[in-house]
Amino acid sequence: MANLLRGLLFCLVVAQTSQLNENRTKIAPPRSWKGSLNKYNCTNQLPDPFVVGTDPHLDVDPEGPVTAYTTGALSSWFIPLLYILTILVGIPSNTYILAFLRVKLSSKMLSTVVLNLNLALSDLLLVLSLALRVHYHLNANNWIFGEISCRLIAALFYGNVYCSAQTIACISLKRYLAVVKPFLYRRMAKTSLAVWMCLVVWFLYGAAIVPELLVRQSYYITKLGITTCHDVLPLEEPSHSLLVPYRLMLVFLGFLLPFMVCIYTHIAVVYHLEQSSCDWKLFIRASTLVFIIFVVCFFPSGILHAAHYIHLCSSGNDTLYGYYRLAICLCCFHSCLDPFLCMLLSTTANSELQFISFNKILQRPAVII
Repeated sequence: MANLLRGLLFCLVVAQTSQLNENRTKIAPPRSWKGSLNKYNCTNQLPDPFVVGTDPHLDVDPEGPVTAYTTGALSSWFIPLLYILTILVGIPSNTYILAFLRVKLSSKMLSTVVLNLNLALSDLLLVLSLALRVHYHLNANNWIFGEISCRLIAALFYGNVYCSAQTIACISLKRYLAVVKPFLYRRMAKTSLAVWMCLVVWFLYGAAIVPELLVRQSYYITKLGITTCHDVLPLEEPSHSLLVPYRLMLVFLGFLLPFMVCIYTHIAVVYHLEQSSCDWKLFIRASTLVFIIFVVCFFPSGILHAAHYIHLCSSGNDTLYGYYRLAICLCCFHSCLDPFLCMLLSTTANSELQFISFNKILQRPAVII
């Protein structure tokens, strides 16, 4: 009986050792990058999110795209340089426009001021979130600030990218109502409409950042000797498995839907202004320039973001993530251009110009915003 017990104990030890070795050597292709969770850390303790250096381990393919991205010049030099340029331009320009619009809060165009203030605040938060990401990329994509700061920075970064796109769509929609539906727009409570638009935008902002705050974002990559922030996640684990469909939904609500709204409203506004008896050529050119910049900045990231998650859901392919990270730099750069674009439109429209309705009987003007 004793020999039988010793034999059973020996078999259990061998089986456990075999399972341990198998899990340690398991390698999966990366996502956000996707990594496979190494559950057996050397400490055998649960990681503390408030302590730097206690991040759980992930295994990735040492010759895969995640290695090429994290060790390449794209993420180590080019992307942080774009972020630095965005910070140098974005912080003073958005701070100035916030101070400028604050003075205009008592003006007749209060609804427009509220929306532009919302856009400037969102852009400023996005630009400020880039500071630690610059250090992260220049430090060979090694995050040293701990799990809590990683979650906050990831939430601010993605939440404010969505917030900026949605606010621009709201401004475009408001301009569409003023030009194409002037009589309906005149009956509206414009300030209340602007406030409700901002509240909806910030509600969606909260919905976008909650998942980033609830799940772990930083993991130690054993093969590379670095701790990544948000870039590599164990999406096959129960704690992260719902992130992919959730983020795919946010791509459509935060990127593609606002993009389609901007396309439709811009075409409609330009068409109606061209049919007007007034000369709107200068404003149309300025508005078209702003629209083209918006398309150039947001279209690549929106398409690549959606394509990345669709490929990830269908085939587990995550090779588009590196291209998406580059495209998202354009969205960040748009945040430092928004103050100049806002001033351009307000100058060309002069904030007092009026669009003459097609109804020749009533001849009632609607203010361009």
